[in-house]
Amino acid sequence: QVQLVESGGGLVQAGDSLRLSCAASGRTFSRYGMGWFRQAPGKEREFVAAINWSGSSTYYADSVKGRFTISRDNAKNTVYLQMNSLKPADTAVYYCARDALPFRTYVSRGLNADFGSWGQGTQVTVSS
Repeated sequence: QVQLVESGGGLVQAGDSLRLSCAASGRTFSRYGMGWFRQAPGKEREFVAAINWSGSSTYYADSVKGRFTISRDNAKNTVYLQMNSLKPADTAVYYCARDALPFRTYVSRGLNADFGSWGQGTQVTVSS
C-alpha cells in the first residue's frame, strides 16, 4: 500500500504563492499518474490538477488554470503543485492522490474513481 504525504501548506495572503509537495513511498511511483484535489469547509472534494505517469501530460480544473502548475520528479517520488496568485476561494485542505491504474494512456480528467490512494491532506488558508 503506497503512502502519500503532503507538505507545504500554510497561511498566506491573497496574491501570494505556495508550493505543495507530495512524497510517495515505494518503488512504483513513476508508473502512476498523480492528482491534486481540495476540499473547502462545507463543500465536497473537488479536482484541482492531474499529471500522467511520465509527466508529459497535465490537466487542470478551470478554476485554477493559468495559476496552478502540477509537476513531478520521478527520481524523488514526489509530485508538486505550484500555486500562484492565490485567492481566498483557494482556501481548502489539499490532497494528493495516486492513479488506480499504472501507465494509464491518458491523463485523468479528475474523476474520483480514477484514483485509488490518497494522502492525509495539507491545509492552505488564503487571507484577503
